[in-house]
Amino acid sequence: MKRILSMSLAGAGLALLAALGSAQIERLDLGQMVARTDNAVRGRIVATEVVRIDHPTDGPELYFTHLEVEGVSLRDGKPVTATVTFPGGFITPEQGVHNSEAPRADEVKVGNEVVVFYKWSDNMGGDLASNALYASHGGIYQVAKSRKGEVALGKGDGYAIAANVAVSDLKSQIAALLK
Repeated sequence: MKRILSMSLAGAGLALLAALGSAQIERLDLGQMVARTDNAVRGRIVATEVVRIDHPTDGPELYFTHLEVEGVSLRDGKPVTATVTFPGGFITPEQGVHNSEAPRADEVKVGNEVVVFYKWSDNMGGDLASNALYASHGGIYQVAKSRKGEVALGKGDGYAIAANVAVSDLKSQIAALLK
């Protein structure tokens, strides 16, 4: 009996490892991110709003966070105000939902300087059409001021902005990718 139980537990463990091994977050370099998105904006978050949608097909209590970002397109240099949306968020501390792929709360505060990458979606869920923050938390990068100017803070290997980069250099890199 012990042997059968041990073999069953070992089999379950192997199945779990196989499932975890195949689940991966998409790795994107800057070129892939630019190719897959509609725009990249360097700007300031000027407003946030969490909305709840109760949908007859997709289900009740779908929560989405909208970020209003005022800034400049890194694609064409034109001023832009973009509403960028991601799944999850809280209307009140009791009403909302966490989403493991959502940006950290400190990344999406009003007043933050950011770079966001987004792509239009006709239906993010619940028939919500919006500019989706591309790759969820992988589509937003905080901007900090340094002695040499503004720097987009990298998130590490596998992200479109892996290492800290001057925003002016990022704009040049995006322009070169679009040629």
